[in-house]
Amino acid sequence: MTGPSFELEQSLFAQGYVRVAGVDEVGRGPLAGPVVAAAVILNPADIPGGLNDSKKLTAKRRAVLEAQLLDRAAIGVAEASVAEIDDLNILRASHLAMERAVALLSPAPDFLLVDGNLIPRGFALPAQAVVKGDGRSLSIAAASIIAKNWRDRLMVDLAQQHPGYGWETNAGYPSKQHKEALRNLGVTPHHRRSFKPVHNILYQE
Repeated sequence: MTGPSFELEQSLFAQGYVRVAGVDEVGRGPLAGPVVAAAVILNPADIPGGLNDSKKLTAKRRAVLEAQLLDRAAIGVAEASVAEIDDLNILRASHLAMERAVALLSPAPDFLLVDGNLIPRGFALPAQAVVKGDGRSLSIAAASIIAKNWRDRLMVDLAQQHPGYGWETNAGYPSKQHKEALRNLGVTPHHRRSFKPVHNILYQE
C-alpha cells in the first residue's frame, strides 16, 4: 500500500482550480476535549517529503512535518467545543470545526478535498468528499498532521489542569485508565456529556 499522492490535486489544477485545500478533523472518538479540524493548502512546488496519515507517523515525525508545513503551506486550524458537541452531535460539530478552519485560510481556497464521506453543509465552495482521504491525498494528510498535533497539545494542557485521567497519553480517548478515572474522580467540565460512558456516570444515580 503506497502512501498519499498529489493526484487528486493535480486533476483539479487541470480543471482550472488554483488553490486546493485538504480538510481533516481529529477527535471524534474521545470522551473529553474539543474536536479539532485543519485546512491546508500545499505549495505544489514545495511539498514536504514524507507526508502521510497522521496515525501512521510517530509523534517525532509529525512534529518535524508540522514545522515544515507551518513554514511552507497555508493553514487554518479551528475547534468545536465540548458544549457544541453535546448540543449539535459529534458529526455536526466536527463539520463546524472544518467550516471554521477553511474560513481562516487566506487567501481563500477555490476547491476543498474533505476527508470522509460527507461534505459539511456550511461549505460554499466546490468540494469533494474523499473516503480515507488522509491516506490518498497529500493535502488531507497534511491537514490530519496539523489537526492531530494541535489537539494532542491541547489535551496535554488540559491534563495538567485535571490530573488522573491520563489525557497527556490517551488524548481523551476511552482508554482503561480514562474510564477508571471517570468512575473514581467523576466528570470534568471538559467531558462530553452526550457520550454514553460519561452520560451513564452522570446519571447512574
